[in-house]
Amino acid sequence: MLVTTGTDVAEETRAFNDELAALYAAGPQLHEVDDPPASRAARARGEGPLAPPGRLAEGRDRTIPGRAGPIPVRIFTPAEVRGVYLHLHGGGWTLGTADSQDPMLWRLATEARVAVVSVDYRLAPEHPYPSGPDDCEDAARWLLAAAGPEFGAERLVIGGESAGAHLAAVTLLRLGTAARAFRAAQLTFGAYDLSMTPSQRRWGERNLALSTPVLQWFIAKFLPGMSPEERRAPDVSPLYADLSGLPPARFVVGTQDPLLDDTLFMEARWRAAGNETELEVVAEAPHGFVGFPLTVAERELARQREYVARSVAS
Repeated sequence: MLVTTGTDVAEETRAFNDELAALYAAGPQLHEVDDPPASRAARARGEGPLAPPGRLAEGRDRTIPGRAGPIPVRIFTPAEVRGVYLHLHGGGWTLGTADSQDPMLWRLATEARVAVVSVDYRLAPEHPYPSGPDDCEDAARWLLAAAGPEFGAERLVIGGESAGAHLAAVTLLRLGTAARAFRAAQLTFGAYDLSMTPSQRRWGERNLALSTPVLQWFIAKFLPGMSPEERRAPDVSPLYADLSGLPPARFVVGTQDPLLDDTLFMEARWRAAGNETELEVVAEAPHGFVGFPLTVAERELARQREYVARSVAS
């Protein structure tokens, strides 16, 4: 199903896009700074348009076991728990933290009535592929066994934004037949072909949270030394995988996102493999729009909460 939304507030979104592009143009770009630890520190200090909104007291930090050592996770547990949502944050596999979206995750927890487990997977370039995917797979396998004892609910959903959506898809593929333990996947403006889709290649220099050079920089940090053909391996680029036997998925992307083709192509292949899908293409929305003060963001987050709630309903 394709639903194009946000047309009645397109002017608001277009105006915001102009402001966002000007803001990015006024400062050095990520690939120009070329220092992921410094960029992470700047975000933690509240600098830049993608600074985190702040930690909430409702979140709880702990670790879970992983093959490479303990994996930090951030957990939100509402008063009523009907299911568990495994969340994988975005940030181009090099940036982002499990506590960078606390308000969004807490509202999801309370309104969808799910415990949320957000994973602080290892980041590139210090920990390139397959470190991050390994941590996400380990977290999913832990949750398969721990959801009932830990949260009193075994209805599972997985999801993420941008690189997190990519990692969610990779995690499901790695689980094999166990992927069906997840009732649904919420995949928000993800990257699914790291050899670069046409929309990634053709976008150009204009930075609306992403540009072609920034995407190239993210991918190079995550996949150092890999050729374009090697980047098409299914565990790297899930667009090229056998997608049969996967759970239902809801795909979301904006029309002003360099990753537009990734979502359109992935949703079509997911559906052609015999899986249920929902597709939302949001008029004029840029990459990362759910984190911006926009009407289309409020509407989309409400739809995500409804989708997750519906997925864990009895």
